[in-house]
Amino acid sequence: MSSDADKQLALIVEVQDLARELGIEVWLRGGWAMDFYLGRITREHVDVDWFAWAEDAPALTVAFAARGFVRLARAPAEQQLDYTTGDVELGFAFLARDPEGRVIVAGGPWAGARWPDGMLDTPPGKLAGVSCPIISPEAQIEIKLMTPVWRPHRPRRAKDAEDIERLREGLAR
Repeated sequence: MSSDADKQLALIVEVQDLARELGIEVWLRGGWAMDFYLGRITREHVDVDWFAWAEDAPALTVAFAARGFVRLARAPAEQQLDYTTGDVELGFAFLARDPEGRVIVAGGPWAGARWPDGMLDTPPGKLAGVSCPIISPEAQIEIKLMTPVWRPHRPRRAKDAEDIERLREGLAR
């Protein structure tokens, strides 16, 4: 494992410990969710992406400030909070539920848009002796496939196409 991966994995453990301490739920998303699903590191990661409930944003904000994390102003705060600690960045996209109980985007320009059904209903992933809640591999594939449709200014990246293939192979096992 590279030193960057070691730092990011240590931060994943720290965030999980913090979430347990606060009594909140978090789920890995993005490349680290894929790696935890597959049980191996597949590539270098720029950051660590998470989902959390919007109602937990204030507790996360206070806890991260107390630990010296620096807030980055990137997205609307009701949609996502981004932080850096040392040279590792992490982002928390916020979830809510609609009146029917389906998981939706909590805020920002896509507020109310539905996330894939069953996204949060998968067993934790495991990597390097660490277990962590992740979004389902099916949701990971759907999100990577749909991002260029939802956000036409962001074409599918080569790493997304590779991730889709890795996830499909993992589901076929």
